[in-house]
Amino acid sequence: MSKAQGGTAGGQSGSTVDAMLRRSARRTPTRIAVEYGERSWTYGELDDAVSRAAALLLAEGLAPGDRVGAFGHNSDAYLIAFLGCARAGLVHVPVNHHLTGDDLAYLVGQSGSTLVLTDPDLADRLPDGVRSLPLRNTGDSLLARLADTAPYDGPGPGSEDLAQLLYTSGTTALPKGAMMTHRALVHEYLSAITALDLRAEDRPAHALPLYHSAQLHVFLLPYLAVGATSVILDAPDGDLLFDLIEAGRVDSVFAPPTVWIALANRPDFATRDLDGLRKAYYGASIMPVPVLERLRERLPDLALYNCFGQSEIGPLAAVLGPAEHEERPASCGRPVLFVEARIVDPEGREVPDGTTGEIVYRSPQLCEGYWDKPEESAEAFRDGWFHSGDLAVRDAEGCFTIVDRVKDVINSGGVLVASRQVEDALYTHEAVAEAAVVGLPDTRWIEAVTAIVVRRGEVTEEQLVAHVREKLPSFKAPKRVLFVDTLPRNASGKILKRELRDRFTQG
Repeated sequence: MSKAQGGTAGGQSGSTVDAMLRRSARRTPTRIAVEYGERSWTYGELDDAVSRAAALLLAEGLAPGDRVGAFGHNSDAYLIAFLGCARAGLVHVPVNHHLTGDDLAYLVGQSGSTLVLTDPDLADRLPDGVRSLPLRNTGDSLLARLADTAPYDGPGPGSEDLAQLLYTSGTTALPKGAMMTHRALVHEYLSAITALDLRAEDRPAHALPLYHSAQLHVFLLPYLAVGATSVILDAPDGDLLFDLIEAGRVDSVFAPPTVWIALANRPDFATRDLDGLRKAYYGASIMPVPVLERLRERLPDLALYNCFGQSEIGPLAAVLGPAEHEERPASCGRPVLFVEARIVDPEGREVPDGTTGEIVYRSPQLCEGYWDKPEESAEAFRDGWFHSGDLAVRDAEGCFTIVDRVKDVINSGGVLVASRQVEDALYTHEAVAEAAVVGLPDTRWIEAVTAIVVRRGEVTEEQLVAHVREKLPSFKAPKRVLFVDTLPRNASGKILKRELRDRFTQG
């Protein structure tokens, strides 16, 4: 399944990513939009740089609708390149900068990227014959050539044109390129602004990879839409984040639970002056309730937001705001402004509140399907709804709680066990730093509930099993506990349970 695209006159005033930036630049041209390292850009300067980047890309022989890979680290150049693609009517293809070999070749080849924008230290990983252009750090890079390039002043994209192929994280299968239109992304930005209370006076840090949809589309672009000053960081370094918070340069941070766990486990978490942190956003995977309680105990005035969704919906689908964390800390909240959700059984019939089923969506934020994958598109979009693959429960007040991924539910002796519930129980033990629960093949149990744990103190397998038995029915307790130094994750912080299942099934 694919979608043709071409630049259309008048797109600059429509529901496009490009028009969003233009409006912010005209509203507050002298306000600082972005800081990265020693560089900063006002909204007027950023808008001008984006026009020059659009002209430069088109001068490379690209045409509206062409796919352009982006294989780089976090930087101002990465952001300018994305916005330049949007202004030129090109389709941006973010690529995980950790990829190598066949995985990298698959994304570049499957997307049909005509050109790959890359940081010089990554260029030698690209497949042979792939045309590339450096993003920064060289004299012929996109960033270095902006000053000598005249700004683009041609027609902008239309709202129904593709802005990005947003590849799924691929935790269970090969990644699929979700076809995101400008219209879908702009709707998602509005949903993020309203649900997450994003304000021009906020001082957000953007430390997660910009090639991942959560950091780029839930935070950085919506913050540009409201006119805030954003600080782009190379990575979620705890020392740097704490320094920025103490200095008053940052008061808003998004990170997956794995990063919040690491920050909360730091010895100086209890001693640093972190009162300037006003908003803490988390998402990409489930936050253990005990970790939430630790954050709230240390910073009682901190506003906590749970951001839930997936790539195909831009990616924000639901938010649990600060006011409801006390009452339902395990919930992912209510659907955001432009999302309609319901819970269905395997036949697609809506189930009563309080009943577990698959969460499905209707929304203008949704992708148009998967790039050149018609069968997968048809499977995901059925009866007018997008099927997420997440198991959830809806309560009478309209809040959703995620039970598990459909593929992560464990069939233990014919009884279904949600791995998330067992993980929450494990996290209440003080010696557990991180935990993942999977089902491993077993002749007696079909799948044996297996806990894979990173320790931060002395604890034995027997002690952890006994601890879980105190919290849950005995049939949900792990049959085995395996200890590891680290858990495998993708760039968004999701634990790769597929890798754990493969590793320990073979081992």
